Amino acid sequence: MTTFASGTDTLTRDALTVLQPGFTGTTAPDWLLRRLGEGLASVGLFGRNIASPEQLVALTAQLRAERDDVLVAIDEEGGDVTRLEVRAGSSFPGNHALGAVDDVELTREVAAELGRRLAACGVNLNWAPSADVNSNPANPVIGVRSFGADTALVARHTAAYVTGLQSAGVAACTKHFPGHGDTAVDSHHALPRIDADASVLAERELSPFRAAIAAGSRAVMSAHILVPSLDPDHPATLSRPVLTDLLRGELGYSGLIVTDGMEMQAIAATYGIERGSVLAIAAGADAICVGGGLADDETVRRLRDALVAAVRSGELPEARLAEAAERVRELARWTATTATTAAPAADGEARTDIGLAAARRALKASGASAFTPLTEAPFVAAFTPVANIAVGDETPWGVAAELARLLPGTETGSYSGDDAARATLEAAGDRRVVAVVRDEHRHPWMAAALDALLASRPDTIVVEMGVPQASPRGALHIATYGAARVCGRAAAEVIAGV
Repeated sequence: MTTFASGTDTLTRDALTVLQPGFTGTTAPDWLLRRLGEGLASVGLFGRNIASPEQLVALTAQLRAERDDVLVAIDEEGGDVTRLEVRAGSSFPGNHALGAVDDVELTREVAAELGRRLAACGVNLNWAPSADVNSNPANPVIGVRSFGADTALVARHTAAYVTGLQSAGVAACTKHFPGHGDTAVDSHHALPRIDADASVLAERELSPFRAAIAAGSRAVMSAHILVPSLDPDHPATLSRPVLTDLLRGELGYSGLIVTDGMEMQAIAATYGIERGSVLAIAAGADAICVGGGLADDETVRRLRDALVAAVRSGELPEARLAEAAERVRELARWTATTATTAAPAADGEARTDIGLAAARRALKASGASAFTPLTEAPFVAAFTPVANIAVGDETPWGVAAELARLLPGTETGSYSGDDAARATLEAAGDRRVVAVVRDEHRHPWMAAALDALLASRPDTIVVEMGVPQASPRGALHIATYGAARVCGRAAAEVIAGV
């Protein structure tokens, strides 16, 4: 096992142990390796840290050379939120597509294959799945990251995902407790509020988390949301009634509780990351996720010192910090043990095609009976909204790349705002238009652009790659239930008739 640096006292080690920081670069910086030697037990990876599977294997090996039981975490939901394939688009269609198919065995197989790929790269904790019930269609941050708006559907697929992921030896971290689906505010930018009664929450939001706990989810991630019926004063991440009384007490959860990113504005702009981290541990959280934006040694030092000072002042009981640190170590032990006994694929081989198969099954085409597949290269107009921070804007989406492979000469442009339709028509000329949208129902400019485009060119093909809430229209309307690369490929195959 790892030998800790001499001179690091127990309190300081525990304070480091509960942190899950990020870093920049594709190799581990010296400061991170030094902190691992001092007691840091977890590291979070983001798209900026990953260039290839081979590089990721080398990076995780570098971390384990310093601490063999390190938890290497990643935010790999598949679908729109991918870090493994941040520059190419995901090989997996994401939760909303899996919910649209509603085959729990398919969901389990997809999660198992995703888990195998993570484990092969040395990743052993995945901040997924999202168990949020997307009950508010205007939700700007969950959307296709949710299995759907039906509680029972979300619950059964959450359980299947947890089971599949953990069968590969990768710990699931079910999120965002107690449920981020009924929000109209993105917690990356501000503090959302859910005003549902406790009885509604118990039946709607909490059901998928009960299913995840029953399935053995090794970790649960808290949400930076204010739920007055549970705690009128503190967001869930900082709330003892939510984390200790509800999650631990009422739901009987005994695994690791991880916070969502502490530099998100819902916490950073209201409490600050140091104060927020102290309050989160005091409320019952066991691990502090930070590093999506603040990814340096200074951040680790600030949070470590804030926790140590809070214990020494009596604000944070030392026993609570020690308990949190022990839960981190317990999960590290589970991953070390499970990695050697993880179940192989049922057929003895990895199902590398399972993501594309799922994307094809999820796709819904309206007007297909009267549609003649294209044989000439079209013009693809991507009506592009601002990406939320969880998804990021570096991951490609759409159907243009896949259509260009099937119909060489396909061209594309990205448009937004009031001028989108006019610009599309001007660029398309006499070519057939494929309009690609994402959550048309949430963007009035997008709906108006489609109105104008279809009025001029009724033969336009419409591909909805977000939540298909708006009514289907166009000569052919394809709903992919997500914007992953495989979703684009499935749509392109229908358009080109292959």
